[in-house]
Amino acid sequence: MGIILTKDYFITICTIDSSIIQSFVKRRIKGFYTHMKTRFALQILYLISTQFLRHLKRLNRQTDEIEKELHESMKNKQLYDLMGIEKSLVYFVTALKSNKLVLDKMMRQNIVKMYEEDQDLLEDVIIENRQGIEMAEVHSNILSGMMDAYASIISNNMNIVMKFLTSFTIILTIPTMVFSFYGMNVDLPFMHMPLAWVLTLGISFGIAGTLAFVFWRRKFF
Repeated sequence: MGIILTKDYFITICTIDSSIIQSFVKRRIKGFYTHMKTRFALQILYLISTQFLRHLKRLNRQTDEIEKELHESMKNKQLYDLMGIEKSLVYFVTALKSNKLVLDKMMRQNIVKMYEEDQDLLEDVIIENRQGIEMAEVHSNILSGMMDAYASIISNNMNIVMKFLTSFTIILTIPTMVFSFYGMNVDLPFMHMPLAWVLTLGISFGIAGTLAFVFWRRKFF
């Protein structure tokens, strides 16, 4: 939103139908007068700052809800939602810092004529804007750390699954090797025993069980 102050006119320019201006048009804001141009501009800036805070709180609630969903089921949808919120916070920080430059310049250089009440209102706007910057930066840092943490969790879960599958494959390889060995058409130990197949099974599952126990003690799965 652009605000242009002239001697006789107060002009606002915005590419969309701004809810900020609509709040004044529909008389939702009390105590404003269009002929008091400086006061009117500061009231707009104050409302903008409070709107930033309101949206930041809403984004924080969305982040908490997504975090709860991630604890129950980690899916790509929740991660994409977090990325969208992180992107929004970057835009918020950039916009709030741009507003801060304008407000600081108004405070230092007295660009427009202000009465004592206007000066107090400008200080309130600066405080709200500063609070918005701090809140956005804190949320952005928390969200960035959360995304890194979940990336590490996903990587760790994948390593655990791969380790389990590798260990299970090695265990299943033992019976396959024994059965393959006794499937050869050559003279083999115990081949003339009536219960040779039982002995073969016992050897296979005995070695596999021992290996599984060793893997379990080493916490491979």
